[in-house]
Amino acid sequence: QVQLVESGGGSVQAGGSLRLSCTVSRNILSLNTMAWYRQPPGKQRRLVAEITKTGYKNYVDSVKGRFTISRDNTKNTVDLQMNSLKPEDTAVYYCNGGTLENGGIWTNYWGQGTQVTVSS
Repeated sequence: QVQLVESGGGSVQAGGSLRLSCTVSRNILSLNTMAWYRQPPGKQRRLVAEITKTGYKNYVDSVKGRFTISRDNTKNTVDLQMNSLKPEDTAVYYCNGGTLENGGIWTNYWGQGTQVTVSS
């Protein structure tokens, strides 16, 4: 049982910034990969950024240079700093943790999501 709770969403004008935070109820080092996904209105949920416990980071092309993912293994948090926000960034943002559990099964854990709205 793992709980992930997102915070930091809100409404901002284009060009503004927001910082999302995900708090995990267990040691995040037990999760191989932490990530942020987003689901715009009427679209599917897709990966935005991810960070492994070894520190490797990956971003979707549309946010490179604008978003930064980070993790604090002491606080068990994963943050997403979002700068130069665009209306196309409007979505519900979800925190995700993935890991192999016993039996060799890849398991994903999800937060409830936090709304980000960017106006032009």
